[in-house]
Amino acid sequence: MTSTAGISSPSRGSSDRAAAGPLARFRVLDLTRVRAGPTAVRQLADWGADVIKIESPAGDAGLGGERHGPDFQNLHRNKRSLTLNLKAPEGKAVLRKLVAGADVLVENFRPDVKFRLGIDYETLRKVNHRLVYASISGFGQDGPYRDRPGFDQIAQGMGGLMSITGLPGQGPVRVGIPVADLTAGIFCAMGILVALLERETSGEGQWVQSNLLAAQISMLDFQAARWLIGHEVPPQAGNDHPTSIPTGVFATADGHINIAAAGDEIYARLCKAIGEPGLIDDPDFATGPARSKNRARLNEAIAAVTRTRPSAEWIEQLNAASVPCGPINRMNEVFADPQVEHLNITRRVPHPALGDVEVVGQPVELSRTPWSIRSATPEPGADTDAILAGLGYGEADIAGLRAHKVV
Repeated sequence: MTSTAGISSPSRGSSDRAAAGPLARFRVLDLTRVRAGPTAVRQLADWGADVIKIESPAGDAGLGGERHGPDFQNLHRNKRSLTLNLKAPEGKAVLRKLVAGADVLVENFRPDVKFRLGIDYETLRKVNHRLVYASISGFGQDGPYRDRPGFDQIAQGMGGLMSITGLPGQGPVRVGIPVADLTAGIFCAMGILVALLERETSGEGQWVQSNLLAAQISMLDFQAARWLIGHEVPPQAGNDHPTSIPTGVFATADGHINIAAAGDEIYARLCKAIGEPGLIDDPDFATGPARSKNRARLNEAIAAVTRTRPSAEWIEQLNAASVPCGPINRMNEVFADPQVEHLNITRRVPHPALGDVEVVGQPVELSRTPWSIRSATPEPGADTDAILAGLGYGEADIAGLRAHKVV
């Protein structure tokens, strides 16, 4: 699936591409900023893709946080940075040379911007018909909301998530992570990989599209099905699971724990483990529908017991009884958890200004081909000269591009 374009390959700055990961043979041009687009590219970069981050000559600081801030550093690792003025004809010429040897281009401009810049899919596929061109937007590349600015919280609201999040009667509540941004990026990365696989048989690239609104609606999952199939408008359920009861947050002597006791068998194990076997056959709680109808009283009956002992004791006892449960960790407690440490999901990477930086990696493991964090987020334009030299630009050419503020 390596590009057949006859242009020289910009140097990776590494003598061993094969060691970089299973996607090392793919070159990705990253024109994204803020979060959804960088999330898509991060998926590819962590699995070894050769990513060139193309940013304005001033850099992308402020678009996704300050450059040396934790958010920006977590988003843009495993990339090389080329600064390029895409409004200048010389800048577009550089991009076309890059496109000729690239496999993937990812952008998340507002839908009209790429056409005004002359870097849309139909234009660039004439340079490289094998190019997989990926676009992420707020609401889609066409339709009545095409030109609206799209942000995660707007999609959370329009996509229904805020109406089912929070305590009953509390009013709409946003989720604590940018779930629409993140999932739009992950779905986009999946679309890119599908397009690369399809290219093996067709020999042609194609235009991959994702957007925040569609991604958010997709993530509604069973809550969407409750309306589409059951014609039920799901309400807020707070910390209780909307349909599997008792599943929720229960107070303990020193805090709170989660308990998930869905289904008759696990519910019976829970009742025995907390020393309340009478709750099993109580007519108000004996069946799933009864537990749903009387959830408030059932939750209080369980909490009256769980409040008598510390969280750690309940977690040990309930797990021993095969009742799903767990602590509710603060962020520092998450990464101190022994199972999290065992999963080895974080990596440290040296940064020239910040020292060792620890970032969250991929949640998927393959038996033979691992993901990796190979380099920290680059400084703006750190690789400009090397990338241009790989495209055939000489020192005088590069100096001229700098003098004209093209790079």
